[in-house]
Amino acid sequence: MRRLSLFIGLAAVFLFSGAGFGQVTDTARDLQLQQRLQELQGFELDTRLLADTAIPPDQRALIDYGGYFSPQYYSIDDTNNDNHGLREYQLVGYIRANFDGANEIFVRASVAYDDYNAGDSFDGFGSRLIDPDVDRAYYRFDLQRYEAAYDGKLIDYDVNFEGGRDLVYWGNGLAMGAVIDGVTPKFSWGPLTLSTVAGDTPLRTVDIQPDRPAFDFNTNRGFFGGMLTLTVGSQHPYVYGIVQRDWNSQNVSTSGGITTRYAYNSDYIGAGSTGSITDHVQYGIEGVFECGNTLSDSSALQTIVTPFGSLEQIEPVPQTRNNIDAYAADLKIDYVPQDVHNSRISLEGIVASGDPDRVLTNTTAGGNAPNTPDNAFNGFGLVSTGLAFGAPVSNLAIFRAGASCFPWALHDGLRRLQVGMDVYWFNKCQARAPIDETTNSATYLGWEPDLYVNWEVVSDITLTLRYGIFNPNLKAFGNDKARQFLYTGAVIAF
Repeated sequence: MRRLSLFIGLAAVFLFSGAGFGQVTDTARDLQLQQRLQELQGFELDTRLLADTAIPPDQRALIDYGGYFSPQYYSIDDTNNDNHGLREYQLVGYIRANFDGANEIFVRASVAYDDYNAGDSFDGFGSRLIDPDVDRAYYRFDLQRYEAAYDGKLIDYDVNFEGGRDLVYWGNGLAMGAVIDGVTPKFSWGPLTLSTVAGDTPLRTVDIQPDRPAFDFNTNRGFFGGMLTLTVGSQHPYVYGIVQRDWNSQNVSTSGGITTRYAYNSDYIGAGSTGSITDHVQYGIEGVFECGNTLSDSSALQTIVTPFGSLEQIEPVPQTRNNIDAYAADLKIDYVPQDVHNSRISLEGIVASGDPDRVLTNTTAGGNAPNTPDNAFNGFGLVSTGLAFGAPVSNLAIFRAGASCFPWALHDGLRRLQVGMDVYWFNKCQARAPIDETTNSATYLGWEPDLYVNWEVVSDITLTLRYGIFNPNLKAFGNDKARQFLYTGAVIAF
C-alpha cells in the first residue's frame, strides 16, 4: 500500500534557477539603457498590465477548462512478496478562471474505478468505484498584479494570498510535502519571501502511522508554520518551522486484549538552500530537526516463570508521553549540460535517524518504548525512496544516482520521448533500529534500479512507463527474493 500511495502522491517538482549578467562599464551608455528600460516598463504598464475597466468584467476574465482520461495498470510486489494487479481508470476535469491576472480560481476533480485481480485489493474492499473527489480547489490573490492592473504601479513588495486545497511543498520535501485544506499566504519584500501555512489534511489523506484505525481514508492533522527565504543572486537559503498536531478522531484500537492510544504531535525546524553553483550545476540541500511528543508502545515482551520453565509473551503496559528527538538531511546535485537532448545527471543522498527500541519505525503499537525519547524521524514530506522499495524516510541512509534525456530530440516523431534511470542503494542509519518492516540487525538493505519512459505522442496523448526492482540483502530481510513495481499508463487530454 505504501508504494502505491507514494507513487500516486509523488508529484513534487524541484526547480532551480540561475543567471549571469554582464555589467556595462560605459557610464553614459548605462544611463541611456536605464532610461530606455524605464520607458519600456512604462509602455508595458500602459498597454499590458493596466486593465481596461471600460471592458465588462466577464469579458476580461480568462477561462480555461478541460480534463483528461487516464487508463493505468499496476503490478506491485508487497513486503511479503505477494503480487497485486490493479487496472485503474481515472477521469479528471478542471476549470481555471483568471481575472486581470490578480485573482484566480482553480478547481480540479476526479473519479476513478479500481479493477483488481481476484484477491489483490490492498484494503480488502476489492474492485469498486472510487467516490468522486476534489483534489485541488483554491482562490489566489496577487497584490503586485492587482496594483499593476488597476493603478499601473510596479511595487517592490507582494502579498500573495491563497486559500483552499492545494499542495504545500517546502525545501527538498523532507518535512513538508502534503495537500492542505487551509490558507497559505506568501509575503515578499525585496530579496525576502515569507511563506506560511495554516490548515489541516483532507479526510482521504493516508496517515504516516499505518497501524492506527482508518489510517488510509480518515486522517485529520493540523499544520501551522512559516518558511523565510532570502534570494542572493542565484542562491536561495531558507529556514522554516512547522507545528503538526494530531486531530484524528480514530485514536484508539484494541487487538488481542491490548488497547493502544494514538497521539503523534511533531514539530520541525529546518534550514537549507537551493540554487545554481554554475550555469550547469544546480543543488538543493536541507537539514531538519524534529521534536514534539508521542505516545509510547502499549505492550512489552514479558518473561513469565512457570514450573516447566520460562515463557515469553506480550503483555499490555501503561503508555507514556515521550519526547521526540530526531533528524533528517537531504542533498541533491543536478548536472545539466544544456544540450539539445535536455540531458540531466543527478546525485542525491538522504539520511534520517531511527530508534533502536522500536519494533517498527512509524507505528505506535510496536513503537517507542515507554519513558524513553523517540529518535525515529517521521516527516510529512514527499521524497522518492524507489518505486519497489518505497519505504518512508525513517532510519534510512540512501544514495541515488540518475540520468535522463530526450535521445531522439532531432526526430519529429520521437522528439518528445524522454528516457531515464535512477539507481538506489539503501542502508539503515542505525543497524539495530527498525524500518517500516521486519529486518535483522544489518546495515545494508539492498539496491534498486528504476527505469522510466515518458512519451508525448501528440499534444493530447502521453504514454508513461515506470519499472523498478528492489534486490534485498539476505542478511537484512532473511530472503533475497526481488520485489518488482510496474506501472504503465496513458493520459488522453481533452
